Amino acid sequence: QVQVVESGGGLVQAGGSLRLSCAASGILFSSDMVWYRQAPGKQRELVAVINSGGSTNYADSAKGRFTISRDNAKKTVSLQMSSLKPEDTAVYYCYVRAAKVFGKMDDYWGQGTQVTVSS
Repeated sequence: QVQVVESGGGLVQAGGSLRLSCAASGILFSSDMVWYRQAPGKQRELVAVINSGGSTNYADSAKGRFTISRDNAKKTVSLQMSSLKPEDTAVYYCYVRAAKVFGKMDDYWGQGTQVTVSS
């Protein structure tokens, strides 16, 4: 059974930092690992993505403040967030494109972790 579990959310003051982690288990390997977020009343949006080779892409809102990284051996992905703003408040979700059997890739989501930035 594949599990994707996020951790590291919480309450932080504006200007502060927070590190989110996501661990995938039950998979053989993953391609893209992505952080999304969804604020109340808004659609889920991509924050940052990293592929298996380590190439990254960021939403404009995250560039220069957030850093995504991964450990392929541990099957984890992290999001280091700094200079946080109240508008970063959202539930952050980890998405993994992965295979639990050879030859078949599927999409897996975590349950989300709340990040709240106070002004």
